Amino acid sequence: MTERKPAGLSFESWVDQQIREAQERGEFENLPGTGEPLPDVDEPYDELWWVKQKLAREGLSFLPPTLALRKEAEDALAAASAAASEAEVRRIVLEINEKIRTLLREPTQGPPLNLVPYDVEDVVADWRARRPAQPESPAAPPPVLSSRPRGLLRRLLRRRGARPGA
Repeated sequence: MTERKPAGLSFESWVDQQIREAQERGEFENLPGTGEPLPDVDEPYDELWWVKQKLAREGLSFLPPTLALRKEAEDALAAASAAASEAEVRRIVLEINEKIRTLLREPTQGPPLNLVPYDVEDVVADWRARRPAQPESPAAPPPVLSSRPRGLLRRLLRRRGARPGA
């Protein structure tokens, strides 16, 4: 539809003519979404609907840095509680603590942060408490001493004046 509207023809009749010719050529056949309901037709009108849809399609979001860090801190605590080892819990908490300290040192935009660095030992203690009790490994039997070293021990103890087994 690159042609211009001819002079002397009303705009409405020219557009209707363009649509009719396109229908005759079959350009409206098999369009994507044909017969499907309109998305969000019952939602109230939002002036920024297209921005929100673009962000959702791209998997992006925009939050002020303080709110984004609050969310990241929640996710970090959840990841720490599901961690497989104590070293991993410590690493996760130390990383989020560094981000919190960095943001606390800078002037912030948006709502206040309302976070302080987490106590690593408290988080580790909570992690240990949530873990199921690990069965203790069976105690190794005491080493069997041969008679020779035992005889040597007795001789050394006799020299010092101590009695064996006392």
